[in-house]
Amino acid sequence: MTFKYGIDRLNLDIVNGIANGSIQTEICQEALDKINTSRQRVEKMAASDKAVYGINTGFGPLCDTQISPEDTNLLQKNLLITHAVGVGEPIEKAISKLMLITKVHALSQGFSGIRLEVIERMLAFIKLDLIPVVPEQGSVGASGDLAPLSHLFLPLLGEGEFWLDGKAIPVAQALKENGLAPMELHAKEGLALINGTQFILSHAITGLTKMRYLLDLADVTGAMSIEGMQGSESPFREELHATRPFPGTLKVAGRMRMLFTGSENMASHTNCERVQDPYSLRCIPQVHGASRNAYNHLNELAEIEMNSVTDNPIVISSEEAISGGNFHGQPLAMVLDYASIAAAELGNIADRRCYLLLEGLHGLPRLLTASGGLNSGMMIPQYTTAALVTENKSLCFPPSADSVPTSMGQEDHVSMGSISSRQFNQILGNLEKIIAIELMYAAQAIDFRRPNKCSDIIEKNFQIIREKVAMLKEDRLLKPDIDAMIVLVKSQAFTVN
Repeated sequence: MTFKYGIDRLNLDIVNGIANGSIQTEICQEALDKINTSRQRVEKMAASDKAVYGINTGFGPLCDTQISPEDTNLLQKNLLITHAVGVGEPIEKAISKLMLITKVHALSQGFSGIRLEVIERMLAFIKLDLIPVVPEQGSVGASGDLAPLSHLFLPLLGEGEFWLDGKAIPVAQALKENGLAPMELHAKEGLALINGTQFILSHAITGLTKMRYLLDLADVTGAMSIEGMQGSESPFREELHATRPFPGTLKVAGRMRMLFTGSENMASHTNCERVQDPYSLRCIPQVHGASRNAYNHLNELAEIEMNSVTDNPIVISSEEAISGGNFHGQPLAMVLDYASIAAAELGNIADRRCYLLLEGLHGLPRLLTASGGLNSGMMIPQYTTAALVTENKSLCFPPSADSVPTSMGQEDHVSMGSISSRQFNQILGNLEKIIAIELMYAAQAIDFRRPNKCSDIIEKNFQIIREKVAMLKEDRLLKPDIDAMIVLVKSQAFTVN
């Protein structure tokens, strides 16, 4: 397929496809017409005596200062230079690329008044893999992600840095090598570029992509732990969940039934005397399902944002540009905080299952070792999951509940959504490690259930683990095993469907 910027709708799969090169893009004639019409409207406003915010006035508290027509271009250059004050480590190159892609789509809808040449230069950066270096800190998530977006677009002016082979290089050098000259921004263009939520949005896209897989993998991991502990299938029966039909719960319960289909191990203890399992086994549909509901909510709102215009002012006619608040990050900030809690809870319940696997119940040896005492077995990795769970809890403070006024009070309520989006991805990174350790534990427990076989999907994932990590029979250095498991999780090597 070919995606038409400004016309077609982005979703998670399409934006990732554009980023990885599997989906081609174009600016079709309909979008070209909208972009050019919007630009003509801005030029008319810039030449008039009527004050229009951001076109012929200063910014923020300087909105009452009118700028002469001959200074409007310098105003836009100064805007980018003065707002590029980000600090901290750079964000991942892939996230910067998503910022470019989503910004091109927003600008191509014909409400921002930017020239086609500027959009074409952004597309050239994407095509040539000239991806700007963007610091991770400095945005308050209202008036848009001003600092990150300023760094993203400094290269248009010949300033800033690009990524090359994992290192930052001066933009001027890269432009020269690719036969490109710095550009001069015209009226409103600087404001159109740096007003917007693309930093928040691109972090949300990155997190959603990870979380979608981790939700499925958490079900697999939970099922493997149940297989290892020979827990009950009854809590996943369809009749039970029909009485409380939350979408996420129904989805997880159905997946759990699928993951146990054909399991010889589960059938081997059908008539055992256990009445019910602990919550971390029995309540997987309710807990994992609640996290799925949160994921679905974030995905829904992120898709709206991917297809929205988030700069300011919005040009709607030759006579009118509406100054509003489309740049405010609160719609994503609040749901990102919700999704952060959802991701943290997947880790919380996984840690509880790790603890249960070590207790020495239901035919498993204590600490998952047959020779405890001299050997500590799998005792200590659960310390790591406990530490990661607590770290995630500390990251669950909702930045969207806070606001620090900026811009001399003109911007008196901000979303802090950029912090929400970064915390979301930090939590997901910790979750990957927790799930990796639970998978290692569950595989060790399943080894003690042999010769019983599990379902085909569980056996396939068990073999993936055993190709990298051998069963622990005597104490050995476990750090390489844990690292190998984390690589498997991060590379999405497991079969989840």
